[in-house]
Amino acid sequence: MSTARWLTRDAKGIVLALRVQPRADRDAISGPQGDCLKVRIAAPPVDGAANAQLCRYLAGLFRVPQANVSLLRGTAGRTKLVRVSGVVALPAEVSRWLEPV
Repeated sequence: MSTARWLTRDAKGIVLALRVQPRADRDAISGPQGDCLKVRIAAPPVDGAANAQLCRYLAGLFRVPQANVSLLRGTAGRTKLVRVSGVVALPAEVSRWLEPV
């Protein structure tokens, strides 16, 4: 088992507390930052482009349809709460940042 403050599970899937950095060189997970997992997104924070790219990136990362990724909180800020439904296993890019119990 592992624990992280930025990852929780609920009846519908997993919930991630994210700190998003828009206008990055590429989409990538940078690692924990406080109570959040830092995610770099190449899209600019204009007209929802960064939020849309974040959802596409997470859907690809977790290998779920984009409809399974929903932004629960933080549409206008850098700190976001995102639910990913239908997750079978955590991708290596995420699980590597979990702390062993």
